Amino acid sequence: MTIKKICKEQPEHFELTEKNIEKAKKIITNYPEGKQQSAVMALLYLAQSQNENWIPLAAMKYIGKFLNIPYIKVYEVATFYSMYNLSPVGKNFIQVCTTTPCMIRGAYKIVDACKEKISNNENELLEGKNCSWVEVECLGACVNGPMMQINNDYFEDLDKEKTLKILDQILKGNSPKPGSYRGRTNSEPEKNRKTLLDTKNA
Repeated sequence: MTIKKICKEQPEHFELTEKNIEKAKKIITNYPEGKQQSAVMALLYLAQSQNENWIPLAAMKYIGKFLNIPYIKVYEVATFYSMYNLSPVGKNFIQVCTTTPCMIRGAYKIVDACKEKISNNENELLEGKNCSWVEVECLGACVNGPMMQINNDYFEDLDKEKTLKILDQILKGNSPKPGSYRGRTNSEPEKNRKTLLDTKNA
């Protein structure tokens, strides 16, 4: 598991906006009485969305009070899942999968591209706060590895050259097209199907 970096510069105060408070209250109603703590993941996501895509310690303490649970319970969840960012991330947040299926197909060449274009270190903001990157565990696109996620989009079937081109586009303020960079649709086989070809007898 990737060791998560806790930001040293923490805001002293955090509150959900009125709009997000209403969302939080609605989320809590989905759970039985006495089980409100099950809403912790959804509330962490609300806090992260409100706070430029990262969760400060003050937000975890706020959520603990909101759900009437110890702050450490919120902290345990926030530090376990890679979907929660505990330090500031770039406007373009790049997550590179380096789990085994992606690794054996060249994931560390994608990491090298990020080091070359953004920063030699994970979780380090490029000047201007435009980009940051991090290694993560499986993102669920094993068939299309190596791959990376930029904000909410998947970029699949990559190599270092293609990754550099994608990063160049981002650094210029453009929006590269997500999906397979070998022309595949979803996870379809390359060069057509090899099995279950006789559908008449299926």
